[in-house]
Amino acid sequence: MTTSFFLLIAVLLDKMLGEPRRWHPLVGFGRMAAWVETTLRRVQAGEPGWQTRLRGVVGLVALLVPWTLIAAALARTPEWGSLFDVLFLYLAIGARSLEQHASVVADALEQRDLPLARTRVGMIVSRDTSRLDEAGVACATVESVLENGSDAVFAAFFWFLLLGAPGAVLYRLANTLDAMWGYRNERYLHFGWAAARFDDVLNFIPARLTALTYTLLGNTKVAWQCWHLQARTWYSPNAGPVMAAGAGALELSLGGPAVYQGVLKMRPTLGVGRVPEGADIRRAIRLVKRGVGLWVVIALVGGMWHA
Repeated sequence: MTTSFFLLIAVLLDKMLGEPRRWHPLVGFGRMAAWVETTLRRVQAGEPGWQTRLRGVVGLVALLVPWTLIAAALARTPEWGSLFDVLFLYLAIGARSLEQHASVVADALEQRDLPLARTRVGMIVSRDTSRLDEAGVACATVESVLENGSDAVFAAFFWFLLLGAPGAVLYRLANTLDAMWGYRNERYLHFGWAAARFDDVLNFIPARLTALTYTLLGNTKVAWQCWHLQARTWYSPNAGPVMAAGAGALELSLGGPAVYQGVLKMRPTLGVGRVPEGADIRRAIRLVKRGVGLWVVIALVGGMWHA
């Protein structure tokens, strides 16, 4: 019951306060990760790929293990442990931040300000947004909301409920490293291999629970069909189920061609129905918010039953 109650408190804190505007620990962690990368990559060109991968493994362990152990120690302190449990989970989730970043894109589209919408969506996606039309902006934003609902919210819930504060901290830091190092380009193909694979492992179960959440809270039949028929076609083993189920739940058609770093990537289509419009961004936000409520209720009921 205690863990589920801490989950409720952290969700309420996130809803009321959002992410810290200054001195967010993840910002400091990102700078530390950049320094570790620079230090480990001081080698001559032509190093074998396996050696570069080994350096990435060293960086991953050096950055994750100490902070996870510190979180575990602080969460076990007799007087302040409960406070640290709530604090670490609050810092690990980003539900309100996700809503805010997506909502300002929807605002710009509602105001018929396409250049502003392109700029704002460019802050939350990695694709080139400079030539997107309204449907392209809406599609990119809906995809980001659905995928980050898993990465920034439900996966943190899962690892907190399973392992407490250390689980939430381990997951959030690993996910941050994946966001920094997990690219399949010349720079990170080998160095970021360990970070990307570890994030895949941590997200395997949460991603499918997120897909189930979207399925239950949207058009269940369509979402289930899209999940099981289309998820395997996506290039990410975890994003596929999440986005296919989310697209089906919203009865939208997502995916399709997108430009990344000047290269056109032919992505498969996920979901069914029409292409997204500006109003569908808020529908995606509501789907994630309903999912948060569902997880909290299930956690509380489960906690009371276990007690």
